Amino acid sequence: MVKNSLLTVLLVLIITSCSKTFDTQEEMNEYLKDEDKGYNYRKTVVGVDYVLQYRPTDLLVKQELGDKADASQVDKLREKYSKYMYFNLSMSKNNQELLNGVARDKAKFGQMVNELAFGMEEKVHVYTPEKDTLAMADFIYPRMYGMSNATSILIVYPRDVKYLNQDHLNFVIQDLGLDTGDIKFKLNSKALQKEPQLQF
Repeated sequence: MVKNSLLTVLLVLIITSCSKTFDTQEEMNEYLKDEDKGYNYRKTVVGVDYVLQYRPTDLLVKQELGDKADASQVDKLREKYSKYMYFNLSMSKNNQELLNGVARDKAKFGQMVNELAFGMEEKVHVYTPEKDTLAMADFIYPRMYGMSNATSILIVYPRDVKYLNQDHLNFVIQDLGLDTGDIKFKLNSKALQKEPQLQF
């Protein structure tokens, strides 16, 4: 238990010692959108748009803190969230949620709702170049009922130094019944190690 806490503290120190720092969440979000920085990946296959964006620890800290910037709380929350890597996967077709495209086919609609809500650990995989697979920690699929222009899922993986020391990580989304085949992104491990921070 003590060993795990020390590793987490060491990891937080490593991340904080060599990362880019921003004064506002808006500035950080702009930085993250730049595909050259290694936090944002895009692909369009047979009319389906995929956007995968990494969410740095401090964005989750800020979300929980709100406007209260208490230094002791910041450290506590950084330790809590830095144990994981958070990815926002956004998928759309014709600038609409995926479910809108299959709404007329009840069987396909039901199957896709089921996969999005309960089966993403079977459909999304992260693995190293040597094919070591990371086990998904969690995923959150908020139903938007047509109120959004994309289907978004927050996907969570444990942050393990031995995996992040690899040259890259492969993020693969299996075909969700849209005839896209498997969608693969090559994640920049160095960028994940030096994730940007917010100035609290």
